Amino acid sequence: MLRPRDLRPWPGVPAERRHRGDRLVAAVLVLLLGGAALLYAVQSPAARTESVPASAPAAAPPGVGGIPAALGELWRAPSPATPVPLAAGDGVVVAEGSRVSGRDARTGAERWSYTRDLPLCTVGAADGRVLALYRNDEYCSELSTLTPDDGRRGPARTLDARPGTRLIGQDPVLATGEDYVETFRSDLVRTAEYGTVRAAEEPGDQPRAGCTFRSFASAGDRAGVLEQCPGETGERLSVIRPSESDGNRPEFDFSERLGTDDARLIALAEDRAAVLLPGEPRLLLLDRAGKRVGEFPVDVGRTVNVPADGVARTSTDDTSRYWWTGGATVALDARTLQPRWTVPDTTGPGTRYGDRLLVPVAGGLADVDPDTGTVGRTVPVDRDGWDGPVQVTAQGGLLVELRGDEVVVLGPA
Repeated sequence: MLRPRDLRPWPGVPAERRHRGDRLVAAVLVLLLGGAALLYAVQSPAARTESVPASAPAAAPPGVGGIPAALGELWRAPSPATPVPLAAGDGVVVAEGSRVSGRDARTGAERWSYTRDLPLCTVGAADGRVLALYRNDEYCSELSTLTPDDGRRGPARTLDARPGTRLIGQDPVLATGEDYVETFRSDLVRTAEYGTVRAAEEPGDQPRAGCTFRSFASAGDRAGVLEQCPGETGERLSVIRPSESDGNRPEFDFSERLGTDDARLIALAEDRAAVLLPGEPRLLLLDRAGKRVGEFPVDVGRTVNVPADGVARTSTDDTSRYWWTGGATVALDARTLQPRWTVPDTTGPGTRYGDRLLVPVAGGLADVDPDTGTVGRTVPVDRDGWDGPVQVTAQGGLLVELRGDEVVVLGPA
């Protein structure tokens, strides 16, 4: 350890020049540190984010009364980044480009917004939060969570999802992909990953490699993937148990070859999986261990819809899962997934409205008995020439329709 008397002036260097050199070095260090701090501040995610939370509490939407005599348009907004209509909190969420915004359900007035300098991959809702997933380079990796009523930022995390991903399910959420999926809990901790892992921790963690994922479903603590794997004849259905998985080492309820091509995973329940088989339409049901329970004929209508994102268009309530086949709406028992009834010539799965089910059809919304499938009258809706698929959800007494890339909110006329 040096003592003051051990310090000696540098030979031949005047004290004044030594002090000027020390000050110059200190000034350069300050400039370098300041520049680094400024560069970080400019390039950090926070600096490239514009978050405008709501300034007042949301107004509650009107309550559900009887089925309206007619429905009229209240407002509309482009929303290509929401694959389903999002009625979250007391409002409606729309998303386009790099911007997510919360709208007043009655008026469409913007209450909050969240924008980044990255393009949106998809927006969903789970566990009482809005999930906004942004693309960074070739991955959909930047996940932000937002409070639906005021848009305030919550936790964030990084995913390894590919473009085209969907965020489905509730605690855990499944992020889909053509060769890779992952699940995460409500605290955003990753619980399982399966497929082509970008950075595998240990060789052999993944049971198969090079598989192509074709369709997906999620229910409770189950995540299902219908896949085609190299060297295998026919497709394979794998059902992951996220809570028992260890990071990139997935655990399965089962993984069984189906011996078919062009099948589609339609839905999962606690103890069942439902797969639409090719050819003569029939629903294959498998139990929790992958054992075949039976095949059930199903009336799919004139057209079978094959979603590009691999997720069947469904809605759910306490008793049923409502599946839109592309030409009809089929009610599946919520527990067994057995078909209960079919309403033909529909354009979407439908939504509960009080004790009734409103199902999109040409010219309006059919009033359907959810227990029997009996169709009453059709509530007229002027869709301004739109004749494509319609997904609908209720926000109180209002109806939120997603028509292609546009959200349209309807109220009693």
